[in-house]
Amino acid sequence: MSGKGGKGGKGGKGGKAPTSKKAPQSRSQRAGLQFPVGRLHRFLKQRIHANQRVGATAAVYSAAILEYLTAEVLELAGNACKDLKAKRITPRHLQLAIRGDEELDSLIKATIAGGGVIPHIHKSLINKSSKKKKAAS
Repeated sequence: MSGKGGKGGKGGKGGKAPTSKKAPQSRSQRAGLQFPVGRLHRFLKQRIHANQRVGATAAVYSAAILEYLTAEVLELAGNACKDLKAKRITPRHLQLAIRGDEELDSLIKATIAGGGVIPHIHKSLINKSSKKKKAAS
């Protein structure tokens, strides 16, 4: 006996057990996300000062947030698209989806190009027109 113990090591009868090589998995796959965790991590590192670091979970968390928000907006826009009997989501559908949801409206303050305006008639205008019609008849 050489005194090194165990089954590992070079030569001899106790070689290493046959290991099955796993295919490399991306961090997005590991986290169960569609958004690219590695790319987000790279972008986060580019935006900080030279002597600071970015944790590994920061990119995963950011990717999860972005994926959730994207899924939420696309679901609402898809519903708006279906209501208008269209097959494609256009900027108008995105505008209707975002402005129709109170939380998304407060989060997304940007102007959507080609989104148009939200249909709204002030209550006082509706009441005046109905009173005139009643008075006329």
